[in-house]
Amino acid sequence: MEYKTIKFQTRGFLGGKLDTKEFELTLNKMGNEGWELISCFDTSQSQGTTRDVLTVFKRKK
Repeated sequence: MEYKTIKFQTRGFLGGKLDTKEFELTLNKMGNEGWELISCFDTSQSQGTTRDVLTVFKRKK
C-alpha cells in the first residue's frame, strides 16, 4: 500500500470556509487515479474555528 495526504486550507475572515468545488475536483481526480479516501478531518485554529482540512488516501502499489 501507499498513502498520500492532501491539505486544504480554509478561507474567510475567521477561517472555516472550504472551497467545496476544489475539494470535490480533487476527490474525483484522486479517485480516478486509484486512490481511496480513508480519512478526512479538520485542524483547529482558535475558539473552534477550522484552519485546515486534511485528507488521507491509500491505494495498492
